[in-house]
Amino acid sequence: MPRPIHFDLSADNPERAMGFYKEVFGWIFEKWNGPMEYWMVTTGDEKEPGINGGLTRKGESGMPNMNTVSVSSVDEFSKKITDKGGKILMPKMAIPSIGWFATCQDTEGNTFGIMQNDPSAK
Repeated sequence: MPRPIHFDLSADNPERAMGFYKEVFGWIFEKWNGPMEYWMVTTGDEKEPGINGGLTRKGESGMPNMNTVSVSSVDEFSKKITDKGGKILMPKMAIPSIGWFATCQDTEGNTFGIMQNDPSAK
């Protein structure tokens, strides 16, 4: 059964948001060395239940606040999503050395991501 594996937050002022989450929850932020302004968020010990995420500046990428679900195949699940009345907002794309990703929308307008692990993705 596919499960959420990552969340994304967006903020008008990332520094202020990072300060808030650090002070309230003790989360750790690390700048990502990728093509967009993005910080990886560590929310706790890997041995504890929960997921980690990311934070980006609003407007830069248009990335909404959303959860990402791990799937065995982005292609197969994209078809399932559209067959059941959902939409693919951003089709399959490679996240180099991580895997394949697509942004989707359910029948109620909620946005979510699907991610297929594939270290050979380019």
